[in-house]
Amino acid sequence: MRLRSINFASDMAKITFQFEEKNRASMEVKMFEGESILDVALDHDIHLNHNCGGVCGCSTCHVYIEQGEDFLPEMSDREEEYVDRARDPKYNSRLACQCRLSGGGDIVVIVPDQSGIIGH
Repeated sequence: MRLRSINFASDMAKITFQFEEKNRASMEVKMFEGESILDVALDHDIHLNHNCGGVCGCSTCHVYIEQGEDFLPEMSDREEEYVDRARDPKYNSRLACQCRLSGGGDIVVIVPDQSGIIGH
């Protein structure tokens, strides 16, 4: 029987969360292939609203992808509809629930100020 070696490094990336909130330091954490930005944020106690439960049914988990968009799936039509409804959407806006890592590259995300959003 031949054993297959697993290269965990290729299944992992670094994600840096930056925040619009004043006096909030950036946070760097590991992210594994298949994980969503929302899941990683919640796993590391980063407050990111998700009123629909992370099923692409609202725009409260809206983030800006500053770096690493090539390691995320393309935006679906449904996601685009909700991004258009988000507060202050920009060219690099995405929904964190829809951004699942697909590759081993580093990602930089800006979390908009969550204080004006009612929800989770």
